[in-house]
Amino acid sequence: MRLTNLLLASLLCTAACSSPTPTPVEITSATMIDKVRGAWAGKMIGVMYGRPMEFQVTDRMYTDSIIWQPENVTASLNEDDIYGQMNFMATMQRLGQDAPTDSLARYFAEAEFGLCHANLQARKNYFDGLRGLDLSSPQNSIHCEDIDFQIECDFIGFVNPGMPQSASAMCDRVGRVMAAADGLYAGIYVSTLHSLSYLSNDINKTVRDALQSIPADAPYSLCIRDVIAAYEADSTDWTKCWHAINDKWNEHDVCTPYHTFNIDAKLNGAYVVMGLLYGHGDLKKTMDITVGCGQDTDCNTATAAAVLCLMSGYDAIPDIFKSHIPAISDEKFLFTDYSFNDAVDVTLEFIAENVVAGGGQYLPDSLYKIIPQSIKTAPYEPGLAYLRVADMVQITDSTRWQLSGNWVPFVYGAGDDAPYRVATTPGDSATIEFEGTGIALLGSWNTDGGRAIVQIDDLTPKTVDTYYVTEAGKFEGNRAYVFYMTDLDDGKHTLTLTVLPESAPASTGYKIYLERALIYK
Repeated sequence: MRLTNLLLASLLCTAACSSPTPTPVEITSATMIDKVRGAWAGKMIGVMYGRPMEFQVTDRMYTDSIIWQPENVTASLNEDDIYGQMNFMATMQRLGQDAPTDSLARYFAEAEFGLCHANLQARKNYFDGLRGLDLSSPQNSIHCEDIDFQIECDFIGFVNPGMPQSASAMCDRVGRVMAAADGLYAGIYVSTLHSLSYLSNDINKTVRDALQSIPADAPYSLCIRDVIAAYEADSTDWTKCWHAINDKWNEHDVCTPYHTFNIDAKLNGAYVVMGLLYGHGDLKKTMDITVGCGQDTDCNTATAAAVLCLMSGYDAIPDIFKSHIPAISDEKFLFTDYSFNDAVDVTLEFIAENVVAGGGQYLPDSLYKIIPQSIKTAPYEPGLAYLRVADMVQITDSTRWQLSGNWVPFVYGAGDDAPYRVATTPGDSATIEFEGTGIALLGSWNTDGGRAIVQIDDLTPKTVDTYYVTEAGKFEGNRAYVFYMTDLDDGKHTLTLTVLPESAPASTGYKIYLERALIYK
């Protein structure tokens, strides 16, 4: 059992041993079904409400009109925001809700759907043989604080009504597949929002209470607290809050610091909370504000709508948003065996198990007696939010890079015109001198990707493997991090990459695709 699980288990035991048992909260089966249906419907509605504007604006607010027809919800059946987390649900249905991280990672890695950012790095890491905490540690995934777990954690809160400690413990197993530090806290916070929403009708209080689940000094927490402070100063004008948050928190994204595109969990989480607070419980207003914040509009709006629709229940959702769901309620989500109705049924099965495991009772087709849990704070862990890019050097800059051997020009095209250089032969090398505390080499993984040795000064060399089962790295917002090191002494350094004479057994070549270096300071 990992340290974090031990700590959570200890917290649960301490709460049970030192405090009187809380008074059970009763939820009728009809109400529970209404809330679960609302949660999944909210996710479907929200993702499609924001989908057309996804990353259409990345450096300003979205101010154009939003067109909605009830039939729009149909396309949610093909959305990764939903089928991604259903993959974890399916693994739990197969192996039990206590399925370990490595099992969850295996079925996620072997799934047929494509992935990006933290999820893609997790799949690569799993294929490369990493397991447990190594799958998503900051040392092995520079994407570990991206949004990915925040958009795939909803079901965890759905299946733990009024039980935030149980939700947090489940997050620690699922989230470790692709997230750490703020990336993990994002999932814990959102799952806690969902969990608390079963027993609360006060969105303002729920947003604040859920913060108790994550360390107060974590950047994610600080960012959300800034949203709350701006709301308390002026609860009528969300645009003032947007400017304040973006001035402070949108200056840097570890994943894509060279682009206005921002996939950082805390910034997008702030947009979710902005919609929930300034929406004042109105679904359309909540979604309009969340979309208006820009960036990852479909993911953020799906999260906000799911929280609100779980809290209010399916019956309270306006017909303009839910009227077409019955027509598609038995159609399967892409890459899953779940329909809307199936997802509701499995969620209810998991809820019954968890309520009983938490000391409560489930009376089939009648009543849930839930023992509500207090909120416990997850242990603090450092992430990568401190990273700041001091310099960027394109591989084509011959004044900075010295290339030796058979490097050839390469451009993806199809909207990505950034120039690459590709090493094609064992022994090819690339050297760069830089000054700072870290460096990252950005490029691509591919089916013909090779292996290379990266040497910085006289430090222990590191082997990198750029083979991947498909092309991975196309389009500017999704470069593969071929190599990175962020804990160097501040000063001048020399990095040399040398192509090795052997590649992964499945690779068709020895190629190393490089596009730029990021220098940190």
